[in-house]
Formats: sequence, structure tokens, C-alpha cells
Amino acid sequence: MLRRRALIIVNPSAGRSRTRRRRLDRVVAALERRGCVVVLRRAGPVGGDVERLAREAEVDFDIVIAAGGDGTVNAVANGLRAVARPVAVIPLGTVNVLAREIKLPRHPEQLAELITAGPARPIWPGQVGDRLFVTMASSGFDAETVATVNPRFKHHFGRLAFAWAIFVCLWRYRGGELRIRAGGVDHSAAAVIAAKGPLYAGPYVVAPRARLAEPMLDLVLFLSTGRLAVLRYLGALLLNRLPRRKDVEFLRSREVFVSAAEALPVQADGEIITRLPVVIGIAGQPLQLVRP
Repeated sequence: MLRRRALIIVNPSAGRSRTRRRRLDRVVAALERRGCVVVLRRAGPVGGDVERLAREAEVDFDIVIAAGGDGTVNAVANGLRAVARPVAVIPLGTVNVLAREIKLPRHPEQLAELITAGPARPIWPGQVGDRLFVTMASSGFDAETVATVNPRFKHHFGRLAFAWAIFVCLWRYRGGELRIRAGGVDHSAAAVIAAKGPLYAGPYVVAPRARLAEPMLDLVLFLSTGRLAVLRYLGALLLNRLPRRKDVEFLRSREVFVSAAEALPVQADGEIITRLPVVIGIAGQPLQLVRP
């Protein structure tokens, strides 16, 4: 069945970039050429605005579209968690991990065709407390980096903001031990990523066996600590050799408990959402995602 009414929720930063605004305009025009009635609602700067707009979406919309990055998709998924309705993505973010995972077409006409007539297939989000995540959650150096990123710097300089945050975190690195309990077995690590898909920070493979459509978490445990260890991990990631390292452990579980001596930050889909200790698990129901 063709989708004739679409609500597009736009991340507040997406409209400030001329390139992103043009891309959004082209997708909207392509949707309208296919007979789709499009309603755009731009989120304000207030945190939680995207989620609220998704939660308040009228029932006559055939589809809700997240126009932004992975954080925007995260907010839309959380806003629609109580309602089973198709969700689509117009990638306008800095990294767009989910769009890469599902191999979204970049051409506006192809993307519009997918949104109006493509299949909505179930994926299983993860969950941290009462918050869903779509691509991954983590604690350790990765989350510390996300917590250090300056939002204004990120808006103006994109990936350079993350590179600077990595440098800052390396400079003030203190390390620490995470306690991880999965499948009834205790583990310790310097950092952990709970992945729902194989990719990380764009095209880099961090969890080769992870699949969005499986109700399972792929856990990546980084066993070594220290600045040199972090640099080795980063180098292996950039060369797509991280899964080959002997000081990286891979586990699969539906639920994991993570704690530490300090209340370290926890990030999900590129946003800091809470602090340790946490239980990370699988959501109670799938998300219907429009994808090729």
C-alpha cells in the first residue's frame, strides 16, 4: 500500500546547513511528486522536542520520518515506542550510522520511492532503563568522548568535533574498570559497547555478527586500559581490524548489567542518556523501519 500522508520531524540543526536543507527540500519535492502529502515539523532547541513531536503525531499519518542523524532517529523511536507505525529516515546527521547499516539510497528520488512504497521491516532496538537505542550504547572511553563533544563545535565542524573530543579525552585519560555481567558470567573491561549493528562511527566495523533484525545484543569488551591501548584500538578500528585483536572480547546476550566504582556516563546513539550502573537489554517490541 502506498503511503500518502507523511510527517517529517526535522532536527533543529538540520535546517541550518544549506546543504542539508537542500537535500531535505529535494526529498520532500520527490515525495510530493509521488502524490504524498508531506507535513514538516521542526523541533525546537529544547531537549526532548523531537520525541514529543513523534509521540503527538496524529494517527492519520501513514509514516513518521526522522530527518536528522542517529540522535534524531533515537528520539523518534522513543516517541513512537507505544505505537506500531512505520518509521523512515532522511539522513542529515554528522555520521548517520543507521542509514549506512540499512544501505539507504542517497539519491532523493530513490529515497522518496522507498519511503512511499518500500517495506517496513521489524528491527529490535536495545534498551537502557526506559530509553530505547537503535544502533548502540556504550560506557568507557567511547561514552567519555561523546560527553566531551561540544554541540556547537559539532554543528559547525562535524567529525572534527569528535576528533577534538578524542584528543581531549586522551589528554585527561584516567581509565577505570567496568564490571559486566552477561549470561550469568562476570567480566571486567576498560570499556564496553552494546551493538545492534556491525558499524561504528560511520563505515568502521566494530561488531561483525550484530544484526538489527535479531533480538540480541552483541557486546564488545575492550580489555586493555591506558592511553596507548586506546590509540591501538582507534588504529585497529580505522583499519577495520578491531575484531582481530586478542584484547577485544565478543559476547552475545539479551541483557547485560554494567557497573563501575564511579558513575561513568552511558551514551546511546551518540547522546549521553544516563550514568552507571545500568541494565542494557532488548526492547519489548520491534520498531517497524522502512528499509531496502
